[in-house]
Amino acid sequence: MTQDDAPGGAPHDEWNPARSPGTPLAGGPEDAPTSALSPLTEAEAQEIAAEAEAVVAEISTVVEGKSEVAQIALLVLLAGGHLLIEDIPGVGKTMLAKTLAATLGAERHRIQFTPDLLPGDVTGASIFNQATSEFEFRRGAVFTQILLADEINRASPKTQSALLEAMEERQVSVDGTTYELEEPFMVVATANPVEMEGTYRLPEAQRDRFLAQTSMGYPIHSAETRMLAAQAGPVPEGDREILDAVARRTTPERIAAHVRAVRRVHASPLILDYVVRLADATRTHPQVTLGASPRAAVHLVRAAKAHAALVGRTFVDPEDVRAVIMPVWRHRMHLTPQALSRGGSAGELVDQVLRSTSQT
Repeated sequence: MTQDDAPGGAPHDEWNPARSPGTPLAGGPEDAPTSALSPLTEAEAQEIAAEAEAVVAEISTVVEGKSEVAQIALLVLLAGGHLLIEDIPGVGKTMLAKTLAATLGAERHRIQFTPDLLPGDVTGASIFNQATSEFEFRRGAVFTQILLADEINRASPKTQSALLEAMEERQVSVDGTTYELEEPFMVVATANPVEMEGTYRLPEAQRDRFLAQTSMGYPIHSAETRMLAAQAGPVPEGDREILDAVARRTTPERIAAHVRAVRRVHASPLILDYVVRLADATRTHPQVTLGASPRAAVHLVRAAKAHAALVGRTFVDPEDVRAVIMPVWRHRMHLTPQALSRGGSAGELVDQVLRSTSQT
């Protein structure tokens, strides 16, 4: 087991807004084509960045010492994607998702995935109403804004697949009727990578629908001490849990608007060509059996746009791509048995692809 795969270790996601340069290396705003939708303005980018900073700061008051993971979660949300958190029990995966929803003021539902969970428990089902002699659709837990899919790998592949349409198309189809999901909509799924009994491997089609994957890792000593004081201490009168004291820093409506605004961040043809060459490098790598899909390339561009917006920039720089590629692509790579037997990891492979692919 390599360091990239070690459960409970510190996260290795290459995501750090401070390292993004302030001037374009390729394809700045001056290259933006004219279109019906105007490019993101500097004022809008600064507004998104300031609001995101406040949200991350509020999350950090509960999830101590994990601001980088909170930033990744917010980046995924602004990119219109879903997040997979794989780590050992008890490191704050569920708390992160619940705190994110509380900070946004968003509606949240939690599904505890178990082997006997049925697809209808996720999506909802048509129930016969004896009073009206008609079938009525009872909505499932997926009809929310932040959906916590706790221990998703404990449910059967059939039940896991109930989320596929919702994650990709933001809708649910039951008995021939399609129901749209509210915006914003984000799935935060947790998985335990070390316990094998009673678990199922996530289908590849579902792993590919997660925009990013990360891990929490153990907190540093000082952060864990503060966490013990906060979560084991007295609860203020009128509160049931520590989350009741979380301040709302934005609204779901503003987040939905920010998600649309992030799509207007400019990505030049040079940036798009760079992403395609990176994807092709994973597909032709001799140690890979399954490389980055076209969906993975789309997710990488969306994540790079969100990364640019989070530092107040209106265009994508190559460093934005490099900064987010690890959490966006690492969970999609399938290595050959020979590479795995030599101790290779998906993280090392993505790093090789980055080093061997020129930015221009």
